Amino acid sequence: MPTPVAFFDLDRTLLRGASGPAISRALRAVGLLPDRSIPGESLLFGLFDLVGENRPAMMAARQMARAASGWSVEAVARAGEMAADELEPLVQPYARILIDGHRAEGNRVVVATTTPHPLVAPLAARLGLDAVVATRWASADGHYTGEIDGPFVWNDGKLEAVRTWAEANDADLAASHAYSDSWYDVPLLGAVGHPVAVNPDPRLALYAVVRRWPVTWLDVPPGVPKLAGLEPQKLLFPFVRPELLPFVRLSVHGTEHIPTTGPVILAANHRSYFDPVAVGMAVARVGRPARFLGKKEVFDAPVIGDIARAVGGIRVERGSGSDAPLEEAAAALSAGEMVVVMPQGTIPRGRAFFDPELQGRWGTARLAAMTGAPVVPIGLWGTEKVWPRSSRLPNLLNIVDPPSVSVTVGPAVELGGVDPDADTQRIMAAIVTLLPAEARRHREPTAEELALATPSGHTTDPDGDTEHESHRRPGTD
Repeated sequence: MPTPVAFFDLDRTLLRGASGPAISRALRAVGLLPDRSIPGESLLFGLFDLVGENRPAMMAARQMARAASGWSVEAVARAGEMAADELEPLVQPYARILIDGHRAEGNRVVVATTTPHPLVAPLAARLGLDAVVATRWASADGHYTGEIDGPFVWNDGKLEAVRTWAEANDADLAASHAYSDSWYDVPLLGAVGHPVAVNPDPRLALYAVVRRWPVTWLDVPPGVPKLAGLEPQKLLFPFVRPELLPFVRLSVHGTEHIPTTGPVILAANHRSYFDPVAVGMAVARVGRPARFLGKKEVFDAPVIGDIARAVGGIRVERGSGSDAPLEEAAAALSAGEMVVVMPQGTIPRGRAFFDPELQGRWGTARLAAMTGAPVVPIGLWGTEKVWPRSSRLPNLLNIVDPPSVSVTVGPAVELGGVDPDADTQRIMAAIVTLLPAEARRHREPTAEELALATPSGHTTDPDGDTEHESHRRPGTD
């Protein structure tokens, strides 16, 4: 019975950019190309990275078969292995996750590319792909002849090669997926049941809109758009500055503890709906996007929900018992992302708000154990003065005497990775050490303080504990 296949283009789809520069360096390293670059080579590669496939680059790729006349098959194979060393780190983070998802569904995964077969096959093998559909050079007596064996795998030639492979391997194109960045892959995209434009060049981007094909990028989470090559968070970074918030005196310390690359979990305490903004100030200083876990009410709300999805937020439906948010966060971490969590899960209410011993849930510890990502604690203080628990909206008008808010980042927490309860206690203790001394003292809150720490629409008993909720609004805990 025919089975579905996921076909991936190579350059600017599986990879962040073009494979050509790495392949050229590898061919030079084995002595098949001159030490000096070919005139115009860097210009072609730069143009390819900027706008995608173009006819001059593809014609040069076609002529490469002639240039390879007389090359040793064994030497080209060695160049392919060397190129794979350089290309493997360029595989887009969410491409790996997408590949794993197709495998889990029982689909075969195939790379379909113009790049000559011996120069891409080693990379495909390292990624565990099932097959390679690529341009093949004819050979005889261990050397290439300068001819192409079969179609030049580009444009209509790529569709021809894929169809030939599909017929030989019992693949169902109508049930298959194809991913590409290039206008010249429209024939292939149109031949499968599930075409997806990845990091599309300008013509493919317009065509995908007309055909209503999904558009995605594999260096950001699914659903996160990009404008001029940048995702929304990065576009906002220049504007995420304390001096642009005149209604608060915000100080940020310790951001040197946040790694600039690689997976990391930022764990902060929860005092206010203003907390994400405060953490965002620390994140912006590091200059890398962060994926915030947020309640479903936020994602379901008009406008705000669209923004939350656009910045790569992870939707959490409390009380559902679903591990989906944890799995999505784990996927983001495996892609090398930074994930922000608030282990308390909700803002403490009433008297619990003033408890110096922070109570956390196991999710953060479980996530760290699943992924091996370090947990970096963040202590937030004073955010409730900007947006108290009792208020429906933040106070943005207090610019004469704005409240002080501090964001303090500490070193990564040492975790055992075995006992989630013990690790949760370590995480919460690390957060407490970053708070001011007054946060670690037991004290009796005033009636006014208790009222501010109680959601609007609730009443409290004499001890300040919630006993009745008259109504809930979207976005409240």
